[in-house]
Amino acid sequence: MITASQIAPLRTAAIDYADRQQLVEELAQLRRERQPFYLTALDFERILQWKLGRQIGRQRARRRANTEEIIRAVTGLALTITHPDIEYELELRTDILCSLHGVGVPVASAVLALVFPEEYAVIDRRVWRQIFDADKTVFSTPDYKKYMRQIRCLANDLDWPAQEVDHTIWEFDRRQG
Repeated sequence: MITASQIAPLRTAAIDYADRQQLVEELAQLRRERQPFYLTALDFERILQWKLGRQIGRQRARRRANTEEIIRAVTGLALTITHPDIEYELELRTDILCSLHGVGVPVASAVLALVFPEEYAVIDRRVWRQIFDADKTVFSTPDYKKYMRQIRCLANDLDWPAQEVDHTIWEFDRRQG
């Protein structure tokens, strides 16, 4: 498993660090302004663009079924629901977000990580490989729970937000070639 000392020097080195940070800050501002909090279709599209990049066309046809009203309702529930058991809360939030057409666990995790960067990380094949020394490209909610347990341990060791841990591991793996 990757260690905190291996990734610490790369904290701000990822090629999209500034873009991610700006999006996190904008979403934090929206959380302060919108009570109860929800995402608009435009907010959701920006998150998709950041997460998917050149793969934004994947599932686009399916995502068109998600109207503004549906996106606001589903994200409103997912992003405001709470539970004292953080694993159960993760499960609820992830599964609610995955009820949107064209949204799987990786995209749901990106929404959670950008809205709640202290608590959540983006599940990704690169980071999975570094944490578990295994290749995986399809992720379930139980996978995400397992992944977050490891990310939270590293976040605790580094005293970093969970989202910065996964982003830094992603950069570490990218540099490995």
